[in-house]
Amino acid sequence: MGLNPRDLGMNQIISRRDFFDGIAVSALGSPAAARVTPGAPGHTETLQNAAHRPGGFTVRGDTSEALSVPHALRDGRFWIHAGTPEPTGERYDLVVAGGGRSGMSAAAEWLRRDPGAAVLVLDNHDETGGQARRDALRRRTRQERPDGVMCDAETFGTDTLVRLSSPGWADAVPIAERARRDLRMLHEDPPDWFPRLSAEEKQERLAALTYSEFLLRVCGVHPDVERFCRTMPCREWAYDTRAFGAIDAWGSGYPGFGGLGLDRDKPSRLNSPSVRQEWQANAGAGRVTAPPDDRARLRLSSPVVFARDGARAATVGYFDGHQVMTVEAGSVILACWSAVIPYLVPELPDDQRRALRSAVRVPLLHATVRVRDARAWRRLGVLRVRWTGAYWGFCEFEPPATVHLLATPCRSELGPGAGAAAGRRELVRTPYGRLEHTIRDQLARLLGPAGFDPAAGIEAITVDRWGHANAPEYCRPWHPFYPDGPFPSDLARRRFGRIAIAGSDSSPVGRADAAATAALRAVEELAR
Repeated sequence: MGLNPRDLGMNQIISRRDFFDGIAVSALGSPAAARVTPGAPGHTETLQNAAHRPGGFTVRGDTSEALSVPHALRDGRFWIHAGTPEPTGERYDLVVAGGGRSGMSAAAEWLRRDPGAAVLVLDNHDETGGQARRDALRRRTRQERPDGVMCDAETFGTDTLVRLSSPGWADAVPIAERARRDLRMLHEDPPDWFPRLSAEEKQERLAALTYSEFLLRVCGVHPDVERFCRTMPCREWAYDTRAFGAIDAWGSGYPGFGGLGLDRDKPSRLNSPSVRQEWQANAGAGRVTAPPDDRARLRLSSPVVFARDGARAATVGYFDGHQVMTVEAGSVILACWSAVIPYLVPELPDDQRRALRSAVRVPLLHATVRVRDARAWRRLGVLRVRWTGAYWGFCEFEPPATVHLLATPCRSELGPGAGAAAGRRELVRTPYGRLEHTIRDQLARLLGPAGFDPAAGIEAITVDRWGHANAPEYCRPWHPFYPDGPFPSDLARRRFGRIAIAGSDSSPVGRADAAATAALRAVEELAR
């Protein structure tokens, strides 16, 4: 490009990747910079985050660096600056796009079937495994429900910690007395809200409602009760009760359904796949989650930019930070976000491209905080706390000195699809400094009364930021074709010559094991 980064007052080298996300043009203050829309993907994030690099604070996952090339492909900017692809001369039996759970499972299964195969895995992030760390926390928190609820100032005007193990805990919730009576009723003695309906008709009625609608319209509870319950599903689903279906709330054991007389020994056919699997004692992780050894070659920070089927082999192009490189492949598995695949394989049929774009992932953040002294947690008397409206909606203490937090940016009032897209746009514009500030602020509010000082008590913070986190899952009331079909995912994952499509989007089930299941299916398709 002919630019000296030191002329810009910068110490780091500007790569061509930076130009794909607006860093260099913004720093230059050139006429091109004026054409970058404030708040556009990557703009606000890049400028503010570049200046926020304090010691002890790290952001991983979907960083601006990891997303710059996919966003440039989406916006039609990539090929303007990318240059001519250069062949590496390499040939692989399998090339996998995506080094997350699905991609690594696909590589492992391919090598299990053919131990001598040449396998290449490409990923746009700087480490493999995707959301494995978040999934481990998710599995643990599914089993352990919160023992405390912080009725926070964002929801109720002041911070009040309610310890759920305390007798009569509802009396401590900072809501009106009528709301407390409604809350106790939901937990202790809810009536049959649909006395004239059969069990099947009751389930159909629940399937047409979100849990918030059930509480407000059917149960008629005080609005404060709905606000108190709103963040209950966020740990598992990354959205709240305004998007969470009432039929799945019943299947998950939420309060308010005890009087309906529904059979608790088996799920409803209308429950989502994840909730149905909760009934199965053997539900768990997929059979394969990582290659058994180092036989699969890995190239990180190398986003795939195209995959083309050919007469004798497929060609896969990836960006190495400076230019597009190509390799040949006997088979290709796209184990990446479904929504990016139409940009990688533009030759796909239009109906398949539309189906792929309909799979909207839900954003999620996971923070790991290392503290110097855990005595404040012990004095607090709780280990897992749900917040009712603050930025980080859940925090958990893990001995000896680690705190995990989850944040769910989804705009749930818009539904899981539109809400995820809106939340992701807001997340891209959220400076890293705000993420750090909200973590420190909430830990001070929670643990300060027990003697915790965030300025001195925090050693390090690591945030795993996933703009495209939880795979979409078909569920009521948002997908009226569920459970009978036909499903868009069946069309979206259709094989295209030597190219198969994996990823949990193609299942679609929000559980971690769905990614491995999709990988095994993709390998089997290519082996036929």
